[in-house]
Amino acid sequence: MAKEAELDLVEVAGQASPPVCRIMDFSKFKYDQAKKEKEARKKQKVIHLKELKYHPFIEENDYKVKLNSLERFLKQGDKAKITMVFRGREMNYISTGRKVLERLAQDIAPLGEVEKPPYMEGRMITMIIMPK
Repeated sequence: MAKEAELDLVEVAGQASPPVCRIMDFSKFKYDQAKKEKEARKKQKVIHLKELKYHPFIEENDYKVKLNSLERFLKQGDKAKITMVFRGREMNYISTGRKVLERLAQDIAPLGEVEKPPYMEGRMITMIIMPK
């Protein structure tokens, strides 16, 4: 029947009893399948993880500039990793660094929420923020 219709005989379920076959144009089927996969990949949104580094004694203007870039990342749909870096004697002021991170979490609350709360890792405190 497949030869008469000039189509292909395709085995659909070989483990079934009896095996199930279908008469179809196999090259067209493969083409349609590739087209569907390409369309599905177009609609996918890739989330990137952007990183911003802060220091405990950051000046107000520098804080605002970094806050603006964090807002831009969240509006694009990306996650942000905030790192509070302590150098040398700054290790004595961990509480100051935590206050800056808490202030940052409050300032960014309309656009994003804290996915991973601040945690200490060596000479750094890290926090991850994701868009709402």
